[in-house]
Amino acid sequence: MKLDAFCHVLPRPYFERLQRISSERAANLLKRTAPIRSLWDVDERLRVIDPFDDYAQIISLAAPPIEALGEPATTAALARLANDEMAELVGSRPETFVGFVAGVPMNDVDATLAEIDRAVEELGALGIQIYTHVNGLPLDDSRFEPVFARIAELDRAIWVHPARNSSWPDYPTEEKSKFELWWLFGWPYDTSAFMARLVFSGILTRHPELKVITHHAGGMVPFFSGRVGPGMDSFGARTPEEERELVDSGLDGRPIDAFRRFYADTAVFGAPHALRCAYDFFGVEHMLFASDMPFDPVQGTFIRDTIADVEALDISDSERERIYEGNARELLRVHEHAT
Repeated sequence: MKLDAFCHVLPRPYFERLQRISSERAANLLKRTAPIRSLWDVDERLRVIDPFDDYAQIISLAAPPIEALGEPATTAALARLANDEMAELVGSRPETFVGFVAGVPMNDVDATLAEIDRAVEELGALGIQIYTHVNGLPLDDSRFEPVFARIAELDRAIWVHPARNSSWPDYPTEEKSKFELWWLFGWPYDTSAFMARLVFSGILTRHPELKVITHHAGGMVPFFSGRVGPGMDSFGARTPEEERELVDSGLDGRPIDAFRRFYADTAVFGAPHALRCAYDFFGVEHMLFASDMPFDPVQGTFIRDTIADVEALDISDSERERIYEGNARELLRVHEHAT
């Protein structure tokens, strides 16, 4: 069995609500996702994935982030609707949708905590999806500490999705990102910056059992392991005295050891060399099969290419099984929710 641990949906009632309330801030991403029919049409989705044998999905919401869609009262209601609909999908087709990842309204921490409890304890969510920032706020801001604490207490996982758009310029002198660089390189950078902020702020130190799954094979971190490792072993040593507060860190131990605590998926879009790099950095026990379906230019391509990437790894059959299925079942306790 291949469990696709990071793929996306927009359940039809939720998608229809987005059309009516989407904010200007989220319009860019919503326009990009709306034409992809298999996001919101279950029959079309099933048609796309039917050719793949022994394949099932753990579903999570597609961008835009819930918190970008309005004020707290609006986003809390959106999260409830999305999670109810994803739970219904899982219940209606458990052989295809073996679990779901709850969406949360991170612009309201109290509402997020309430929705975590409801989604996990009542609906059976495997964890929550957050984004690499909350309307521009970094996740190591102290107001978000209760979210990490609650997920750690529940022993559930956090899925992390990048969230930059064209309003984030490539250079300070510009107002918009050009050539879709906000997606091409901005998303891997945002993922990596998010990871670094959790590492150096001490969140992973305070919550040693926290399970964080990063999209797209850990962003830039595996390729830049020399900078993350030996390069950051001198962390703070060359910082001018007047900037000491910028390197005040709650990290214990070497940075690279903390970075290796993250989990990474296999969604590298037909780039086996990139997947090998991520495998070498995170190790087999921290890799989960995922395709990022259905954002491929031709539907089904990402699933097919991701399987080919995993097959191209020079690893044993037992290691390959861990990536395809075993790690997800062990880490996420999927077997408790599937039938």
